[in-house]
Amino acid sequence: MAEGLRERKKQRTRQALFDAAMRLFAEQGYERTTVAEIAAAAEVSTKTLFNYFASKDEMVFALREQRMNLVADTIDERGPDDGPVDVLARIAERLLADALVGYGEAGLAFTAVPVRLAMTVPELQAKALLLMFDAQREWVRALTKAFPDELDPLTAAAAVGSLMGTLQMTALASFERGDSSAEIVAHLRSVVGIAMNGIRQLERS
Repeated sequence: MAEGLRERKKQRTRQALFDAAMRLFAEQGYERTTVAEIAAAAEVSTKTLFNYFASKDEMVFALREQRMNLVADTIDERGPDDGPVDVLARIAERLLADALVGYGEAGLAFTAVPVRLAMTVPELQAKALLLMFDAQREWVRALTKAFPDELDPLTAAAAVGSLMGTLQMTALASFERGDSSAEIVAHLRSVVGIAMNGIRQLERS
């Protein structure tokens, strides 16, 4: 019981630090925000912050592991009648739902902050590209392993690239335009449909 309480406290502290960082990055910019300011906003010491994040850039990419686990779990939980298109559509929907968890109506706009920073802050762009390519390779490997008779690596790569690129670029464009979270969700769900239509063509080819 005590171990469970400690773990939940750690999760709350990590979440508070992430929330504070994203809020300050959005309000005053990534470069102008200091680690000390983030710690103060989360009501912890700077030393405590470094127990959870080694640097500011690590905060920007903090959701990556969570999202990759979600993708892996969705593939593993596929049903006997599910095909690659079904699984990819479910992944897209779960990623959108995950972005909203804990933030209500402001959810997607808030969690889009790391996407915008990764694509616009020069010192983050190189790492963002490497992490994106690594994520795509992990998706491709997992999908070809799950559907060895239906997907070859090239087809899986085309499908994953289409879906990931659609989600990332649409979220960024919609966020920068100042759309509300409801509008962002609507745009993303709409373009997911477009991406999935193209992926279905790959599946039939």
